[in-house]
Amino acid sequence: MFDFHVVSGETARRVIGRSRSRIVDEVRDTYLTHDLGDSVNPNSYFLRFPDKPDSRIIALPAYLGGRHSVAGIKWIASFPANIQRSVPRASAVLLLNDYETGYPFACLEAAQISAARTAASAVLAAETFGAARSARRLLVIGAGVIARNILEFFVDRDWQIDEVLVHDQDPRYAESLTEYVSGTLGREARTAPDRDKAIAEADLVVLATTAAEPYLTRPGTFAPGQLVLNISLRDIGPEIIADSYNILDDIDHCLTANTSPHLAEQKYGHRDFINGTLSDMIRGRRRVMRDRPVIFSPFGLGVLDLAVGAFVYHAALEDKETTAIEGFFGETTRW
Repeated sequence: MFDFHVVSGETARRVIGRSRSRIVDEVRDTYLTHDLGDSVNPNSYFLRFPDKPDSRIIALPAYLGGRHSVAGIKWIASFPANIQRSVPRASAVLLLNDYETGYPFACLEAAQISAARTAASAVLAAETFGAARSARRLLVIGAGVIARNILEFFVDRDWQIDEVLVHDQDPRYAESLTEYVSGTLGREARTAPDRDKAIAEADLVVLATTAAEPYLTRPGTFAPGQLVLNISLRDIGPEIIADSYNILDDIDHCLTANTSPHLAEQKYGHRDFINGTLSDMIRGRRRVMRDRPVIFSPFGLGVLDLAVGAFVYHAALEDKETTAIEGFFGETTRW
């Protein structure tokens, strides 16, 4: 009852590296549990700084029922200026709490977990919209940690991808990710300096940038039937959103914090452009045609962090890869 374990980022990445396909299934199950109402997922809390308007630390508390029955909170920092120092933008920890007693039982380095649940969500959406698990050309815009994780998950789910295109404002990052895709992941890849040309060539577009406001605003940027995974959430202008099919992970959560769908709601004063949630699509309650672009915008639910975090914790515990903190709780009886 009073055991407390720490899981390092290196351990988390090892567990994730050998379990990516299973993590996609965990994320799918979590979405469906959330859809049934067997979860509590409050709004995220954003801690912002007057002298660093682009930076924030976010608290994501949640409870996940079903077979998990676990509560917890992710505390994740996003400092985009880190990129200029060649340091990852995001850092995070995740606390897991026992649902029966409320006692925390694990602390995990969570940048790996956050990236994994984001990548799993993206790949799950792509598989839900196109069962063939194939793409002629997959374009990633933003060549950071999230993009790398998404591509790793695509490969581990046995997607057939003829060519990966990589675009980044900094050519060095584009080159690095391209080399990783071709060398480590074994897929054809090339850099794409001309972003608009690359978008026109791709049938699957992954947006994984640190953009704070839309830069893709030209009508017709995306073609009918093109699938856009709007992972970074703020790249697309409201006009494009309104002229596309839009699937979200959770409607109320996604329509906050000036995401692209939120900007569209503010501009047009309604939510008619939203076609449903990913759970709607999985359960067959909604469908989309191919006469418009299809955009998936996941705000990122705390319950996903709990599911992936609990999976990593139990796998690490079983393999004796956790660090037990003896005497972590100062008092374990009332008297």
